[in-house]
Amino acid sequence: MIQPKTLQQRLSLYLILPVALLLIVMGFAGFIYARNILLSQWREASVLKLQRAAHQVDMRLTHVKNWIRIFHQTSEDRYSLALYTLTIEQLNRQEGVKNVHLTWNNNPGPPADLSSPLMSPRAPMAAGRPMRMRRFHSGRIREITPPRFDETSDLETVSLISDLNDERDRPIGRLEVMLDFGMLIKNVRESGWWQSNKAYLVDVGGRILTSTAHEWRDSLADSSDPLERETLEAMKSDVYGTILGEGHPPKEVSGFYKLQEAPWSLVMIAPGKAILATIVRFRFYYFAIGAGFILLIVLLIRVVIGRTVVAIREVSSAAERVANGDYGRPLPVKTSDEVGELTRSFNSMVQQLKERMEMKEAMNLAMEVQQNLLPRQTPQIKGLEIAARSIYCDETGGDLYDFLEVDDRNADRIAIVVGDVSGHGIPAALLMATARAFLKSRVTQPGSAAEIVSDVNRLITHDTGDSGQFMTLFYAVLDTGNKELRWVRAGHDPAIFYDPVKGEFKELSGYGMALGLDGKFEYRENVLTGLTIGQVLLIGTDGLWETQSESGEMFGKDRIKALIKENANASSDKILEAIIAELKGFQGLMKQEDDVTLAVIKVSQ
Repeated sequence: MIQPKTLQQRLSLYLILPVALLLIVMGFAGFIYARNILLSQWREASVLKLQRAAHQVDMRLTHVKNWIRIFHQTSEDRYSLALYTLTIEQLNRQEGVKNVHLTWNNNPGPPADLSSPLMSPRAPMAAGRPMRMRRFHSGRIREITPPRFDETSDLETVSLISDLNDERDRPIGRLEVMLDFGMLIKNVRESGWWQSNKAYLVDVGGRILTSTAHEWRDSLADSSDPLERETLEAMKSDVYGTILGEGHPPKEVSGFYKLQEAPWSLVMIAPGKAILATIVRFRFYYFAIGAGFILLIVLLIRVVIGRTVVAIREVSSAAERVANGDYGRPLPVKTSDEVGELTRSFNSMVQQLKERMEMKEAMNLAMEVQQNLLPRQTPQIKGLEIAARSIYCDETGGDLYDFLEVDDRNADRIAIVVGDVSGHGIPAALLMATARAFLKSRVTQPGSAAEIVSDVNRLITHDTGDSGQFMTLFYAVLDTGNKELRWVRAGHDPAIFYDPVKGEFKELSGYGMALGLDGKFEYRENVLTGLTIGQVLLIGTDGLWETQSESGEMFGKDRIKALIKENANASSDKILEAIIAELKGFQGLMKQEDDVTLAVIKVSQ
């Protein structure tokens, strides 16, 4: 099976070829229809020619037959002798009549009327002798003889023979009228079709009475020509008709028509090329012109398709270059049709894709910058195990975690900050970077945790203005020397604190609103003392416990607490990895909708 590989091959196979075949089939069907009409018209014309010729012969015979019938009626008339004489005279005067013979039987039997008078001296002669007029009861035309040569007139003649019967319908005499056969068919022989074709005048048995053939034959039945035999068979059942011979066009065509006044038929056999010359010429011009039109249509389709294929190929090549990173110049729009619209759409798509790629590159750069802002390694503080990680849902995110040295003179103190900026993407990343810079700058100055957060809030509020952006923050300071934890909660979710000795969880809440909403707000510091070995502090963003499964269930804080309790004896790194692994399995194929950040701090020896 042919499998076209290119668009041009498919269009050629499924469009041009079917259209060409359809046009050829339509053309052939149209030719057959037109040829049948022309053949039908030729049949009608040929039959009409034969009918006209037969009618001319019938008319000549009809004139003679009518006077013979009048003669038959004279036997019943009181003036039969005068009518008889007049009728015989009129018969002799008819065109083509060469002789009229009236004979009586020698032994007719007892006549109906024995007082029949002798014929007058002007009576017709039969064989040069005066004929006696006998009374007869009726008469009828018995036959028309085939043509024969008459020595007395030196002509080929045919005879119309009538039987004269008595009242008992017994033949008592015969009337024979001899006609010049040549005169009878004069108009037939002078017609163009008789002179230019093979033509025959045959009787009911197929005997040839006269023909145009150079070689004389007795009958059409003697011929080896299948067309003549078929014509002879058709004449037995039909009055007229036409028959096509073998071949396309047929080698010969025949037509026949039966006379009404004689048991004869006119037969014409003509060469098919001559008879069907109009059809042959029509076929030539029809197929020549049709082939030209089909070729023109196919070429037009080919040109149009070729242009379309070239345009699509240009788009395909340009798309391949774009896939390789070469955006190049926009493709020229040459048409206003669908192909032109495709080219315009492609140019627009490439331009947007170029912008998106540039934006993606910028986002990748921003992600790289933002990743560099996050701590590259966790600080090593005696008595603490620290682990932290951020998982962004986009290239850049608004979550923040960092470790800050709040007092250069005291190595036992460290500040851990976790923040969550509203929204995602570049704006959130910028605000996160700004907040980080403010924090790093502020912690170098003296002040409590509450004062630091209050100052940073005032700076952020000044920058955010009316943009509506804000961020939550959990700021915790661990002092291993004093075994205490101080924190400020600025609208952030409370941190989770676990004491494995007591087996209890505690949420480190506190009063405070998100940063960037009110620059005059004063935050408060919270304190937890008496830290012991094994206690675990988890600070996270809401993206952690609000992660949803495929069924729509939230991860929740209870799972986090269970994981902390289950891995309480492990290191902070192990606890963090256990939580992230459980989170990924819970999420399944669901897309991450929010940034996830968590920091795990465990009090150690």
